[in-house]
Amino acid sequence: KFPLAEWIMHSERIPMLEYQALATTFNPVAFDADALVRLAKDTGMKYLVVTAKHHDGFAMFASKASRFNIVDATPYGKDPLQTLAAACRSQGIRLGFYYSQAQDWNNGGATDWGNGRSNWDPGQLKPGYDAYLERVALPQVKELLTNYGEFPDILWWDTPTDMTPARARPFLTLVRSLKPSIILNNRLSIDEGKAKDGLQGDTETPEGRIPPTGFPGRDWETCMTMNNSWGYRVDDQAWKPAREHIRNLCDIASKGGNYLLNVGPTAEGVVPAESVERLRTIGAWMAVNGEAIHGTSASPFPRRISWGRATRTASTLYLHVFKWPKDGRLTVPMHATVTGARLLANPGIPVVVSATAEGTVIEVGSTAPDPDVSVIALNTPDGRIDPLPPAGTEKTTTPAPTP
Repeated sequence: KFPLAEWIMHSERIPMLEYQALATTFNPVAFDADALVRLAKDTGMKYLVVTAKHHDGFAMFASKASRFNIVDATPYGKDPLQTLAAACRSQGIRLGFYYSQAQDWNNGGATDWGNGRSNWDPGQLKPGYDAYLERVALPQVKELLTNYGEFPDILWWDTPTDMTPARARPFLTLVRSLKPSIILNNRLSIDEGKAKDGLQGDTETPEGRIPPTGFPGRDWETCMTMNNSWGYRVDDQAWKPAREHIRNLCDIASKGGNYLLNVGPTAEGVVPAESVERLRTIGAWMAVNGEAIHGTSASPFPRRISWGRATRTASTLYLHVFKWPKDGRLTVPMHATVTGARLLANPGIPVVVSATAEGTVIEVGSTAPDPDVSVIALNTPDGRIDPLPPAGTEKTTTPAPTP
């Protein structure tokens, strides 16, 4: 049993020629770029990142640097990134490309992330790692940067096996010369934090987890799957409920991050019904509560709130309530000037706000208007919010030292 669908060649040690022959059966005739982008937009997404090449080295685009690509090696014979770029352009969605620059199990790149450069097929040793970077990876990155008009807006690197700063710098130089304003993540090079010359990228990328405090001072994005695999796996039915994704979104936004939620289409190019169902539910929630996510900044509260999360703009504080109070009274640990309040899911319900010694008390009724996350918007015109310490703690003063 392989752990992840997209790692099957690696996990099962499939010989290179045997694996490459599978491309002759790949024909995603049901791929509909316009429908895919529309689904993303209806979900509330502002940008997409598509896998242009994963670690198996198969290019999901037309490439002169390797014939192991969707145009030359499959009966499909077309470049889906072109149609996806056109759909994003027409619908006003930003587009990024994921590109595995170091691991490449079919074109001579590194073959084992985290465990040196072991291999299971002598053919994978040719043409050699540095030759692969020069003859395949760099030319393909140039193709991705020049063949799709204004796109990509993002280049999403991954698993920088053996990518020393010296090997990574030509990639950075190429990217910055062709697309100076592009967003790069932090996975181009090993030791990127020590290089201090741009190799650390623009964004942090925690995978499958939400960091407790985010990354203060850095842009970041959590990437997560909807089941267990990133690619499509027919027997992976461990679908996470929509509520979990909605609460993840609120949690991430409350810490100043973005949520990159993965969809793995079938070999025919179809988004699984289970993914569509969850995306529709998220989209319905976003249609009502999107203002509490888009354009907001991190929570003003230094500690996690027991009943949920918070985001804010210059004049509005959004309370994302996971645990609705049974008595209909929500205590917010803060002092602030509040001139108005409303429930995003039901603006017609009266909301009473009062200031107490324990904080700001909001009376909202005993029934949550949304079963997943209910959002209360508080108008805070001066933008000043003074968080209170957790209950049971007291401010103390340090005594002056004895002379």
